[in-house]
Amino acid sequence: MAQRYGGKYSPDDASSQSAKDAAPKSFKGATVDPVGARSNVLFIPPIVLAFTSINEGAIGMGLGLLGAGALLLGAWLLRGGLTAEAAYNARKVSRRPAFPRKIAAALLAGVGVGIASFANEPGLIAPVIYGAAATVLHFGAFGFDPMRDKGMEGIDTFQQDRVARAVDEAEAHLAAMRDAIKRSGDRRMISRVEQFESTAKDLFRTVEEDPRDLTAARKFLSVYLMGARDATIKFADVYSRTHDTQARDDYEALLDDLELNFSARTRKMLLDDRSDLTVEIDVLRDRLQREGVRIDRDMK
Repeated sequence: MAQRYGGKYSPDDASSQSAKDAAPKSFKGATVDPVGARSNVLFIPPIVLAFTSINEGAIGMGLGLLGAGALLLGAWLLRGGLTAEAAYNARKVSRRPAFPRKIAAALLAGVGVGIASFANEPGLIAPVIYGAAATVLHFGAFGFDPMRDKGMEGIDTFQQDRVARAVDEAEAHLAAMRDAIKRSGDRRMISRVEQFESTAKDLFRTVEEDPRDLTAARKFLSVYLMGARDATIKFADVYSRTHDTQARDDYEALLDDLELNFSARTRKMLLDDRSDLTVEIDVLRDRLQREGVRIDRDMK
């Protein structure tokens, strides 16, 4: 879809002060897509193998298609493994992936290459060598899956599971907002939704780091985001047909209110966490003093 040009000297009001203020925050937390060209290129060998096996007779064609299927499944699993690893690295508190997709992708790559080698050179030695080499090279290029939980020490796993489910639901609402606002074709509102998404994810990360905050933040993760999602869908449908500036102003005001509330809740939870830490420090100091250990109150 063609989009109207907007910039510093454009008559479009996207260059207003509010848009200028929104631009830096819209890139906060931006990351490179973990699924890059290196993984996408792995879809080429199975396609080539499948086409070159068609004229190799029944057995050759069957082996070629079987090898191509293994390579294709491995490339698909690798994409999921890279995405899961990026999500794991982006969070301070995270569980390891339930299924090691990158390891499975490496093994499937070895199996696929071994089958393709066997089709051209029957025997065991050559396929095993080629398959092992492909597996080792795959591990060297893409590495292993995260094999242990991160930041889970001292955290109630039951509470962490509840937080994970709530955050996954909230992430789904944000994804629906992101997809819906694109239908409006208004780049200013698309950028505005990205800015709100960054603010909302700050709240998500705060709750993940301290699951005790889930009760206070639950309505933000469910009710408020569900309402924002529905409002975004309705706005995109209306604005794409009418380009009503009043509807855009009303929707932007809604995002402003939501962002202020999300930011305030995040700050309050951080202050509460700091207050809890201060109480713990004071209690520990009192206990040490009762044991005869003197603590300098001015020490930081």
